[in-house]
Amino acid sequence: MTDSVIDLRSDTVTRPTPAMLEAMFQARVGDDVYEEDPTVRALEQEAAARFGLEAGLFCPSGTMTNQIAIKAHTEPLSEVICEQNSHIYLWEVGGIAFHSGASVALLPGNRGRLSAAQVEAAIRPVNVHYPTTSLISLENTHNRGGGSCYELSELEAIAEVARRHQIALHLDGARIFNALVATGQSGQEYGRIFDTISVCLSKGLGTPVGSVLLGSKQFIQKTKRIRKVMGGGMRQAGYLAAAGLYALEHNVERLADDHRRAQQLGTTLAAQSYVAEVMPVETNLVIFRLQDTTPAEQFLAQLEQQGIRASSFGPQMIRFVTHLDIDDAMISRVEQTLAAL
Repeated sequence: MTDSVIDLRSDTVTRPTPAMLEAMFQARVGDDVYEEDPTVRALEQEAAARFGLEAGLFCPSGTMTNQIAIKAHTEPLSEVICEQNSHIYLWEVGGIAFHSGASVALLPGNRGRLSAAQVEAAIRPVNVHYPTTSLISLENTHNRGGGSCYELSELEAIAEVARRHQIALHLDGARIFNALVATGQSGQEYGRIFDTISVCLSKGLGTPVGSVLLGSKQFIQKTKRIRKVMGGGMRQAGYLAAAGLYALEHNVERLADDHRRAQQLGTTLAAQSYVAEVMPVETNLVIFRLQDTTPAEQFLAQLEQQGIRASSFGPQMIRFVTHLDIDDAMISRVEQTLAAL
């Protein structure tokens, strides 16, 4: 293996830049459980303001912000509507059942995206045999959909259904800034559509840890107790929050570079005979299917020998993710390797 590893497994593998580390070292801190950390307060306020929502709650992970939101929106014997490949269902350890005692209505999406008609059809009628539909959860961008993005009109139509039926609408926005940069949509528009939004800082924005749950002041006050019982009350968390503030200021617009590089990889992959299909590349995720004659394990091993890491994403499926630590020279090296396999 070469000395310089190109890690395309995920955008969670990034390390803080020197400038981000300096911001962390200079952070003013206090005990956040006592609500005395000024940097945490600043991050929560800045994140909420970007989406036109009232308040935020800083947590260690996006899984925690999602599960806190679900717990706060539901009760036992209720149900969450989501797409069948949603992160909240597939990748959060059965947290909906464990934390909330809620059922899940799984819908097949178009690369992870649901329609308003699908959502409305899944809302339970009042019947003693059924759980009560209490939450609709969407994911944007959608991970297993290859970084797909919703059209704003689609989101508005689903929000209309939710409001008409008086059902809460949550967004798993693990890569929401990728969606905003790719589509030209604004965070303020999302704040008018969703009741709550989970924003991850440790993926495309490049922080070492952290997500922020956004919503109304009343809702966020409720969620503080849930965060506490889940063990998410942090003390001098301002050192971590400072990285989030730096990322919001410096690392949002540059996501366009990640998207450009991902599209470049997608074009190169589509030209290779051992690739059967490449999902449309909208943001920083490139998901592709290998021909049956090229075993996925063998393909990943060949990349590893060349100092390139990628993820298996299902039978014969591979995922590349571009991010802050990937530059144009690295993309060129990956392309050369792909062409030589």
